Amino acid sequence: MSDYDLIDADDVDTPGDEWEELDVSDDESDRIARVQDREFQEFRKRIKDADQFKVEASVFDDATLGALYKLVQDGHIRAFGGPLSTGKEANVYLAASDGDDVAVKIYRINASDFRAMRDYLDGDPRFEGIGSDKKKVVVAWTRKEFANLRRAQAAGVRVPNPIAVQRNVLVMEFLGSDGERAKRLNEVSVENPETAFEVVREYMRRLYRAGLIHGDLSEYNIVVHDDEIYVLDLGQAVTVHHPNSREFLERDCENIAAFFTRQGHDATGEDLLSYVVEPEPEP
Repeated sequence: MSDYDLIDADDVDTPGDEWEELDVSDDESDRIARVQDREFQEFRKRIKDADQFKVEASVFDDATLGALYKLVQDGHIRAFGGPLSTGKEANVYLAASDGDDVAVKIYRINASDFRAMRDYLDGDPRFEGIGSDKKKVVVAWTRKEFANLRRAQAAGVRVPNPIAVQRNVLVMEFLGSDGERAKRLNEVSVENPETAFEVVREYMRRLYRAGLIHGDLSEYNIVVHDDEIYVLDLGQAVTVHHPNSREFLERDCENIAAFFTRQGHDATGEDLLSYVVEPEPEP
């Protein structure tokens, strides 16, 4: 693994985006799903008849197909490919845009584990008033991930570039080549664990100073792409003002320190935590 250059953080927003409004009202994709026009019907049949989607009924409901149809109409998706990864809450698919591959993350409305989500939702003012409405929770969660990716980018952290969001569907930069996703840290041989650790801890500090805590950071959602380190899966990321933020941050630090210790670099969760929360020097 080669040395890694960090992204400059020249334009970081005010820490904490917990007051950002997340609009969960019906949008164009919901209306498309209700209006059964011929083009949408043909699009729905084409997707549902495709071999790679025949077992994905829990993912491709009509409203999700409406969201995909809208993203196609808007030019964000030109052709849809097979799955890159599958999970309890979401599947990620390869798709083609104009000239580039993109990753399309689809959160399940009916199959999402809302009990697992609850620790991250409770205490976040953006989710007040949503209650237990599954559709509203998942739509807000998806929009939250889009917003968190933009905030991480502004803080100088390498993440997949967020391209578009529609209902429970997020389109973002594809990290990989020739249709194969980038390797996670747990899947590669870390040639220089000290340098890689320094990059990850700096990313954690920049996220913290931008008001965000990943909340589920480990070697399973950090990838190597073009000899650079990227952080994935910011859907559950919380602001520093979340009531459980300290607990989440301490857990992230323990996970990262434990991984790099196994790679031969001496690290502790306590030291990493101290580095991450160190106050920014006065200008």
